[in-house]
Amino acid sequence: MDITAFHKISYGLFVVTAHEEGKDNGCITNTVMQVTTTPNRITVAVNKANYTHDMIRRTGRFNVSILSEDAKFDIFKHWGFQSGRDIDKAVGITFSRAENGVIYVTEGANAVLSAEVTSEVDLGTHTLFVAEVTAAESLCNTPSATYAFYHCNIKPAPERPKKKGWVCTVCGYVYEGETLPEDFTCPWCKHPASDFKEME
Repeated sequence: MDITAFHKISYGLFVVTAHEEGKDNGCITNTVMQVTTTPNRITVAVNKANYTHDMIRRTGRFNVSILSEDAKFDIFKHWGFQSGRDIDKAVGITFSRAENGVIYVTEGANAVLSAEVTSEVDLGTHTLFVAEVTAAESLCNTPSATYAFYHCNIKPAPERPKKKGWVCTVCGYVYEGETLPEDFTCPWCKHPASDFKEME
């Protein structure tokens, strides 16, 4: 299967944030979609391995920062390539806090949505949260960053490995080694070995 075909789907890119008992956290996702307008509802799929997932399940609240074409790769590294279980993601970044008590990204984002979960669907590796939008604010007029734009303009080209390697077609992580284990999972984006290709 040619995984790059999925890059052609017109995804947006988002930082989904949550707050629980004084702790702020968030993760990158490309699976936010408006599903109704009366009332305004959205869906977001969050990987169960993400600490943000558990915070949303327990609190029922989250914010979505819609990333724009001005977003830098550092935003993706900060929110997507490290776990809130290990670090405090609210340190070293610029953010604001919405009325629901949850932070949102202000740099490299063009809008923010605050939402409350109304139902959820178990998708195996992910949970699909259906949520009612409780607040929305446009931050700027810069176009939203699509997944295709990210791959062409934001994500740096992978460096050539000194050894034989395999590159994750989703986030660019490079695994060095002669063979990629079949059960390997990308430590950055949690995608399986099937989403890696051999580096030339």
